[in-house]
Amino acid sequence: MNDRQSSRTSPVVSSHPRSIRQDLLLAVRLAWNFGYIIAIPAVLFGFGGAYVDRLWGTSPLFILIGFACALALSSLGIWRMVKEIVNKPE
Repeated sequence: MNDRQSSRTSPVVSSHPRSIRQDLLLAVRLAWNFGYIIAIPAVLFGFGGAYVDRLWGTSPLFILIGFACALALSSLGIWRMVKEIVNKPE
């Protein structure tokens, strides 16, 4: 096997090797953060909308508005986090 063939079959290795454990911990940390970014606004705005609906007698109006606000806020939070990850130098 010559050098040309071995370079084709070898995987690309970055200048900063990381272990599989570090990659796994990074993935778990990102999933945990995404979960918080999605869950906390959904719970707060959902229960807040349900409370206002019960208080004013407007059945699904404010709970739907609350979930729409939670969706917008969560989308913004995830977009910012992904943008930060993509632009972060290694």
